[in-house]
Amino acid sequence: MPPTRSTSLRGAAVLRDPVLNKGSAFSIEERRELGLDGLLPSSVETMESQLARTERQYAAWTNDLDRHIYLRQLQDTNETLFGRFVLDHVAEALPVVYTPTVGDACVRFSEMYRRSRGLFVSYPDQDRLDETLACVDGDIDVIVVTDGERILGLGDQGAGGMGIPIGKLSLYSVFGGIDPARTLPVVLDVGTNNAELLDDPMYLGWRNERITGDDYLEFVDRFVAAVKRRFPDVLLQWEDFAQHHATVLLDRHVDSIASFNDDIQGTAAVALAAIWSAVTLTGGRLEDQTFCIYGAGSAGTGIAGMITHALSDAGVADPAASIFMLDSRGLITDRRHEVKPHQEPFVQRFDRVEAWADGGLDLAAVVRNVSPTVLVGVSGQPHSFDETMIVDMLHATETPIVLPLSNPTSRSEATPTEILRWSGGRAIVATGSPFPDVALGGRVHRISQANNVYVFPGVGLGVVLSGARRVTGRMLMTAAQTIADGQIGRSATEGILPALHHVPQLSLDIARAVADCAVAEGVAEAFTDAEWDERVSERRWTPSYAPTTAS
Repeated sequence: MPPTRSTSLRGAAVLRDPVLNKGSAFSIEERRELGLDGLLPSSVETMESQLARTERQYAAWTNDLDRHIYLRQLQDTNETLFGRFVLDHVAEALPVVYTPTVGDACVRFSEMYRRSRGLFVSYPDQDRLDETLACVDGDIDVIVVTDGERILGLGDQGAGGMGIPIGKLSLYSVFGGIDPARTLPVVLDVGTNNAELLDDPMYLGWRNERITGDDYLEFVDRFVAAVKRRFPDVLLQWEDFAQHHATVLLDRHVDSIASFNDDIQGTAAVALAAIWSAVTLTGGRLEDQTFCIYGAGSAGTGIAGMITHALSDAGVADPAASIFMLDSRGLITDRRHEVKPHQEPFVQRFDRVEAWADGGLDLAAVVRNVSPTVLVGVSGQPHSFDETMIVDMLHATETPIVLPLSNPTSRSEATPTEILRWSGGRAIVATGSPFPDVALGGRVHRISQANNVYVFPGVGLGVVLSGARRVTGRMLMTAAQTIADGQIGRSATEGILPALHHVPQLSLDIARAVADCAVAEGVAEAFTDAEWDERVSERRWTPSYAPTTAS
C-alpha cells in the first residue's frame, strides 16, 4: 500500500487537487475527516469499478485526439486513476497520451485549452524568474522544459509546445514512478515564428517573433540559474529544442545542473539498445556492423555518438569510419563546406568514397556502394527508404537491421510491412512511431517501437534516487545496455525491444543500473542495497490510492 498522504486541504479543495483526489473511492472515514460529506455520491467505489467506468467513457470517443483530451481531463481530475488506466492499457494509451497524438494536441493547444498545468516562463518576465518559480508549490524532482520550436515533425508551436512536457512527465510517473506532485512541465515562451499562431486571436503565447542569439542564451542561462536556486537537486530534461540550440544548451549546462536532452541522448540510447539487441539476436557483433544514418540533426548525431562510444568500448580503433551520415544534401564528407559543429566527428574522408562518388552521394548511392548492415532513419522525410536500398543491404547481410525512427507516423522513412516485404521477411525492424505487427510468409513479426519511454523514466528514477549531480553519457549507455540485456534469448520475430507492459519493471532495473553507474562515475554518493531498497519503497510512486488524512 502506498504511504499515507497528509493534507491541510479540506472539502472541495481536496477534490480539486488531482494528486489527492480519489473521487468516489474516498472511504467514509476519509470523507468525514477531510470535510467531504455530501460532496460525493454515497457509494464508496474501488479503483476497479472506477476503471470500468473510465474504460466505457474512453471507448465512447471515436478519434485519438478526443481520447487524448479525455485522458488529459482525467489526469487534471485524478492523477492516480489516470496513471492506472494508462498502465493497464499501455499499448493502446501510449500513442494517445504521447506520440503521435500529442503532436495534434500541441497544434491545437490554444483552441483546446481548459485548465492550467505547468509553468509558462515568458521572456518579458525575465527579471522575475525567481518570483515565477516561487509560485510552484512544494519540491520538484524532475522538470521537462521546451521552448516549443521543434515539436516532433511539426515545427514551431510556440506556447503550444506545453503538451510535450505534460505528456512526457506523465510517463515519468506512470512508468518510472516519479511522484506526479514532484514533476513540473515548463515552456520557455520566447515567442514564435509561426505566422499562423501570431495571427490566431486564440493563441495563448507571447505574440512576438522568437528571441534569438545572445538574448536567447542569456534568458535560458537565467532560467537554469533560477531553477538551481529554487530546486537545487532537480533533474532538468531538455525537450524538442531546435537543433541549433539543443546541443549548445546541453553542453552549456552539463556541469551546472543534472540534465540531459531526450531528443539527442534518449533517442540515441533506445536506438543503440535496439541495434545491440538485433545484433545479438542474429549472433553477430556490434563491431562488425556498418551503419548508415539518414538525418544529421540532433537525433542522428546523438545516435552516431553513442554508437561510436559503444564501438570504442568494443576495441574498434576508428569507430567513426564505419558510420556513414547523410543529411538532405547527401553524405557528409571532408570535402563539404560549412559542416556543423555537431556533425564534425562523423565526417567521412572523401578518399574512402572517391571511387564511386561520381555516381552521387545521395542516400541511394551510399547504400548501394557501402551496403550497410544497419540503416537508421531520423530524417523526418517519409518514404525515403525504398525497395532497392533494402535489396542492396541484403548483399552485405542475411538480416539487415532497419530502423525508420522519424515521428510522427506520417514521417516514417518506410513502413514495417514494406521493409519486410522488400527483404523477403529477413529484415529486423523497429520504428519510432507505433505500427501493427506484420504477418508475412506464415510468420508474425512483432514490430518494436523504439520509443524513448524505454529509457527516460528509468534514467530519471535512477538520478532522483541516487542524488546524481550530473547525467553522464555513460549513464545513458548503461540504460541502453540494460534494455538490450533483457532481450537475450528471444527470437527476432518477437521484437527487438521488450513488450511495453514490461517498461515499469525495466525502468526499475535501469534506475538501479544508472544509479550504480553514477556512483562509479563519481557524480553520486555510494549506497548499500538496503539503502536502495528503502529509497525505492519510500519514494517510488505507483498508481494506487494512498490513505489520506487531515494534517
